[in-house]
Amino acid sequence: MTDKELKNTYVLSLGGSVFAPNGEKSRIDIEYLHQFDKFIRKQVALKRRFFIVTGGGYTARQYRDAAAQAAGNHIADEDLDWVGIHATRLNSHLFRTLFRDIAYPWVLKHYEMVDKKALSYPVVMCAGWKPGWSTDYCAVTVAEDYKIKTVINLSNIDSVYNKDPLKNKDARPIEKLQWSELLNLVGSKWSPGLNSPFDPIASRLAKKIKLKVIVCNGHNFKNLEKILEGKKFTGTVVE
Repeated sequence: MTDKELKNTYVLSLGGSVFAPNGEKSRIDIEYLHQFDKFIRKQVALKRRFFIVTGGGYTARQYRDAAAQAAGNHIADEDLDWVGIHATRLNSHLFRTLFRDIAYPWVLKHYEMVDKKALSYPVVMCAGWKPGWSTDYCAVTVAEDYKIKTVINLSNIDSVYNKDPLKNKDARPIEKLQWSELLNLVGSKWSPGLNSPFDPIASRLAKKIKLKVIVCNGHNFKNLEKILEGKKFTGTVVE
């Protein structure tokens, strides 16, 4: 990619909670898929490129829960991770069908190699790789592999908070963080299904390669557009 193309290329870490939330009404949010499709196509028309890494959402949780109930104490974290990984791959294929005419024909899921053919497409779908981390780590790895400077983490919360905003009404949003500060918030260990603003394993790698990550609400497309245009936005910048 040229320097100009690289500047306009982003990794989107699309959390499963955004398009396939857990809860009583667990389902794939078809309306969100329509909105996301429209938004990405608008940005592609403006010469922006995206590597989009999808999370597992409720599909991953359903299968992990089923595996845990069926196998009981015999289930290993590695197997729970593999169940979640395959859910992310299913979700990524789902999104690729939306962008079939503009997306790279294959879902990226092996990050020990750089697929130079993918660089010819404005949209590249990516999924889980190996046990031991979430798709946040895959997003950071994609950024490292393709020399992309910014990862935008699309979550179900507006920002990183000083405590879980879903459980604490007095949680305070944080506009800027250093990686060492975020690691103090998220801890150092990964476990299957961990609910964290950014995976601690991914955070360590992001810190090492000096990556910029923006955490924001994946439902707020106007806000996401502001991020891409370099305008003031709601979210947390971690550097």
